[in-house]
Amino acid sequence: MNYDMLKKLFPNLIKEIEENKCLTVRISSIRSDLKYAEKKPSNYYEPDVIDFLRRCKDEKEGLEVIQYLENKGEISKEYAERLRKQLKEKGVRSFGERKTWGYYYKYFEKRD
Repeated sequence: MNYDMLKKLFPNLIKEIEENKCLTVRISSIRSDLKYAEKKPSNYYEPDVIDFLRRCKDEKEGLEVIQYLENKGEISKEYAERLRKQLKEKGVRSFGERKTWGYYYKYFEKRD
């Protein structure tokens, strides 16, 4: 498919590309287990362990979250160990910026 055909079929997409509006992707967290990340993406309706860790204010809270989810069977022992290692080595913010009260309201307000 050539450029002229793309421009005819997708004029708004071409405009965004030309204005450099869609060439960057913001990464706000690290998923250390690719299989887990692909299986259960983070979203508003089904929070995962990373979402819960992003609500923690410090390492102590992060460890409590990991322990709770491991005990409950939500995450495997191996994944819990990898999360603990990441938490200890890189800190709680390595999972992404902190999600505070009203996070989703602010996040989606910015996108509109």
